[in-house]
Amino acid sequence: MIHHVLLACPRGSEDASRAFYVGVLGMTEKAKPPALAARGGCWFVGHGIELHLGVEDDFRPARKAHPGLLWPDLDALAGRLAAAGHPVTWGDEEVPGMRRFHAHDVHGNRLEFLAPIG
Repeated sequence: MIHHVLLACPRGSEDASRAFYVGVLGMTEKAKPPALAARGGCWFVGHGIELHLGVEDDFRPARKAHPGLLWPDLDALAGRLAAAGHPVTWGDEEVPGMRRFHAHDVHGNRLEFLAPIG
């Protein structure tokens, strides 16, 4: 099992991260321990997922590497993402037994959302 996935973000981007991960994805922010909070970034939980956004001073978004996140309602999420200006690209290659799409977070990090078929 995986405890969390860490994605990079630019310094000072916590409000943008919150707007995306809480406002668009509907996750909840989880308080960071004080020693780690001083480094910046944010932690989010929801749908059985824990994502950490960590500050990188020489930030470059992950365009290929990405987490594959199981999500309960792909169609509703795709609609929310598109309405918020984050286009989705439905998988044109089959992952057996799964529907899926890719999108990018507010920092340009690639995310894959999946749900079992049937």
